[in-house]
Amino acid sequence: MAELTYRAAVARGIAQEMERDPSVVLIGEDVAAAGGVFKTTSGLLEQFGPVRVRDTPISEEAIVGGIMGAAMNGLRPIGELMFSDFLATCWDIVVNQIAKTRYMTNGQVSLPLVIRTANGGGTRFGGQHSQSAENWAMAIPGLKVVAPSTPRDVVGLLAASVRDPDPVIFFEHKNLFATKEDVPDGEIVDRLGEAAFRTMGDDVTIVALAAMVPVAIEAAGLLAAQGVSAEVIDLRSLVPLDTAAFLGSVAKTGRLVTVEENPRLCGWGAEIASIAAEECIWDLDGPIVRVTTPHIPLPAAAELEDLAIPDAQQVVRAVLAMA
Repeated sequence: MAELTYRAAVARGIAQEMERDPSVVLIGEDVAAAGGVFKTTSGLLEQFGPVRVRDTPISEEAIVGGIMGAAMNGLRPIGELMFSDFLATCWDIVVNQIAKTRYMTNGQVSLPLVIRTANGGGTRFGGQHSQSAENWAMAIPGLKVVAPSTPRDVVGLLAASVRDPDPVIFFEHKNLFATKEDVPDGEIVDRLGEAAFRTMGDDVTIVALAAMVPVAIEAAGLLAAQGVSAEVIDLRSLVPLDTAAFLGSVAKTGRLVTVEENPRLCGWGAEIASIAAEECIWDLDGPIVRVTTPHIPLPAAAELEDLAIPDAQQVVRAVLAMA
């Protein structure tokens, strides 16, 4: 057991899979000698050498095109995009080629690749470097979408993503990189599509993802002091989605709140709400409530960014209002 930061857990997860499987390679801007712009790949060049850990030009199209070709030819590549916002520059390759190749070849060509990218706000990077883009990827058939909230889950979910036969977009939240926890020694491999219950409760179900998970947990503590028992579910992945976890919880609590960093319009919480309304409406004791970022570009000013991104007090107010 060792204490790891979220950023160090990324390097550990990649190293675990590169040690296990020689077909796993890593490419991206500054991932080699510099150890990654967020220092998430430190030590990998020294451990695995320049053939398997390679810097690329500043071209997202080159990175995702390169890992697509590598995956088609027997490798299990990991490509890093510095910011999830930059998916927009290579979205055609991701959406129209990577996501559809296995289907359009009737399974003759699979693409076991991972696109890792730094996601989300809270770090004062402004509107072009702070977006939560996981709902973009969730909308595309053929992509799997993963967003861990803890260092331990970074290792286990990254391993599962590398081993998956389909393309995975792995969102690492920038505002979580410095967080720490004890992570067990040895190999860690999770299953995609399994949510985690972070707190247990009877009065309200709170569903969250990535950096909103600690926000929801903090809110659950504040609610407990007021006599409200909240069950916090960390989805961990959006595709596949663990619908059984939150539907079962709602059947018990009768109330559902989603907490997401996406802008409100077409955020992933809308899909959760839709599923709950279809599958367990008679279990609900009131309207489903979504706590979201407003439908705005995120500002760089500290006070304005903090105002835009949901915090624990906002979640508490939402729960108390519905109760």
